[in-house]
Amino acid sequence: MDKLYDFADLVVETKQFGNLISAKDSEKFLSRHIADSLVPYIYILDERRKTKDERGVLSSIVYQRSDLSSKKWADMGAGAGCPVFPLAIAMPEVQFYAVEPRHMRVEFMNYAKEKLGLKNLTVVGKRFETSGLTDLDFISCRALSTFENDWERAQPALKKGGLFVTLKSFNSISHLENDPAVNIWKYKLPNEEQDYALVTRGNK
Repeated sequence: MDKLYDFADLVVETKQFGNLISAKDSEKFLSRHIADSLVPYIYILDERRKTKDERGVLSSIVYQRSDLSSKKWADMGAGAGCPVFPLAIAMPEVQFYAVEPRHMRVEFMNYAKEKLGLKNLTVVGKRFETSGLTDLDFISCRALSTFENDWERAQPALKKGGLFVTLKSFNSISHLENDPAVNIWKYKLPNEEQDYALVTRGNK
């Protein structure tokens, strides 16, 4: 928890890398951005979802904490570090890659990484397509583009059996509700009126 608070302070108060977020977002950075960033962590370790279908198969992908050891997770368009920094703090056993082409954002993330002592995080200052990252267990993004466009970018770098994880407003992905290839986890955030969704798709 201390590192999550420290990261929030760095984003809101550090100005030498430009205004990383708007003044309005600064006021609710913990309740909006940090909380949202931790949704994938809750989802993949949620014991309540360990239900089996009629064939005895787990209905959705759920991981034990021990399963995450040495997994590789890349975040596309990491920006100022959400969701990848909160996830790296919550899951120190996972190797994270924050992929972002904008120089000032890259400089900030390297600064924050050193300040927080995150040894399981590597900042990659490139576009995801030219990052050279392959054979990844997880790829995430948050409000980057459409689900379809994000999946198209991510899929070639996912290993077989890997998982694509994205955070969207629910309205932007409601058309996927009947798509058997995706799982949708609808949720709300504190003090926010709209619904949000975590959408996953496995690489078969």
